[in-house]
This record gives sequence, structure tokens and C-alpha cells, in this order.
Amino acid sequence: MLTDAKIPPAFEAVRDNDEVIYWSGKPEFIPFILRGVPFLFAGLLAELFLKGRHIQGAPGFLDMGTALFLASALYMVYLFLVYGNTAYAVSSKRLMMRSGFFGIDFKSVDYDKISDIEVNVNPIENLFGGGTIQAFSGRTTEKGVRIYDRFISIANPYEVFKQIKEVAVDVKTDWNYPNALRPEENPGYRTKYNPKKGDTVGNV
Repeated sequence: MLTDAKIPPAFEAVRDNDEVIYWSGKPEFIPFILRGVPFLFAGLLAELFLKGRHIQGAPGFLDMGTALFLASALYMVYLFLVYGNTAYAVSSKRLMMRSGFFGIDFKSVDYDKISDIEVNVNPIENLFGGGTIQAFSGRTTEKGVRIYDRFISIANPYEVFKQIKEVAVDVKTDWNYPNALRPEENPGYRTKYNPKKGDTVGNV
């Protein structure tokens, strides 16, 4: 249910004047950080089994095992540093993602680009009542692997997922069948979404 709330300051800089924020939030800290543990474990194994295999052109102290371990440790540090700048929002026009390491980066996905959206909950997220929402908007790697835009380790993922689905359907329907252009004898699809509504949900 949509309730009154202030516009989250994390997204005020990029919000359009007529854009309504319906939900915003941050990742759950522990599940977000623990995403790096499998990589750290793999780095430890690499240090154990690949130590001594030198990388051509690398400094003398940097063998393959050490390099992989350092990379996994730096990824954990990266997650700690990027967490403070990470936030997500669902608006009347798009999904928005805020992140950044040294600076602040914003990314958005318009609803008309989204062709598939789903919720994934890994065992760690499940312990904390969180989950990850991922949306596919047609982007792939050179090998054809899908590239997803994600709300990582957020609380109440299924509720947020349902809200995104509802807004996306209503917005797309409103674009394709604008109410102002419908004759009285053809009311069309009556959406619940109201772009002039001033309701918002959540805070960052």
C-alpha cells in the first residue's frame, strides 16, 4: 500500500520533476557483504594450491595463488566501501540504482525496456529475510549471456517485486492506451497507477 513519505535524498538529484518515488531502500548489510565470502574462500584455495606458479611478467613476489587471493580480498574491501553509497528505488517511470566506490553512480531502467523480472533468495539472504530482484532489459555479453540489473539483498523482496510488476504493467498500459484518448464507449484497461499521485513509500 502506498503511503506518504519524503523523497529519499539519495535520488533527489536525478529525479524528474513529475516523477514519483514509490519505494526506496538499501541492501541488508550482512547478506550484501557476505556475497564476497565465496570469492575469498576460492582465493584461499588458490593461495594453497597454486602458490609458486609464477605469472609471466608479474613481480617476483606475485605468483598465481597470491594474485587470486589478493583479488578476492580486495573484492571484500570493495563491498564494504561501496555499501554506503548503494541504494535502490522504484519510481513512476523507472527502476533506479545508486552505487559508487570513489564517487556516486546512478543507473536507471525504464519499464518499457524490462522484458523479464524475478526474485532470487540465496540461503544467506533467506536467514535475514532478504532477497535479490533482478530485471532483464535485453542487454547481453558478447557470448550472449544475459546482463541483469539488480536490487541486491533488499528486505521484503517479494513485496517490492509485486509492486514493481504492478507499476510496470500499469505504466506500459497507460503508454499504449492513454486514458485521455479513449472514447467513452471504449474505456480500455483501467489502471490503478496514477502518474499524478503524490504517494511514496519507504526511505533510504
